[in-house]
Amino acid sequence: MRLRRSNDRRIFFPWESRGGFRRWLGLGRARPFVVALALIGFVVLVGVRERRWSGIRQTRATLLDVRRGIDAWMADHDGGCPPGLGAVAERTPTDAWGRPLRFVCPAHREGAEYELMSDGPDGEPGGLDRIE
Repeated sequence: MRLRRSNDRRIFFPWESRGGFRRWLGLGRARPFVVALALIGFVVLVGVRERRWSGIRQTRATLLDVRRGIDAWMADHDGGCPPGLGAVAERTPTDAWGRPLRFVCPAHREGAEYELMSDGPDGEPGGLDRIE
């Protein structure tokens, strides 16, 4: 039986030898704070993204309800356009960001009777993030 010599050479990965990866990053005692800040940043990022998407979902639901009201109004009035959204709803419907919905009747697009849309999160009319 052979005994191991104490000076055997061993190959270390960078994260294994004497502090390794933490020493390489130079974190030391600051590591828990860095991890906590990274976690807080991730939660904030997810929260902002989810808030935007929940606003889009809420606006789409509002548009669907208003469309039903407009279609019912048009059916009751021989296909005529309502004078405004106030005739369809008790109060002027707004999107998730508090801005009134845009209603165009007759529509500018071919094949549509009317256009109902929200300007989206940025509030720019006709922007790329509008919701129809």
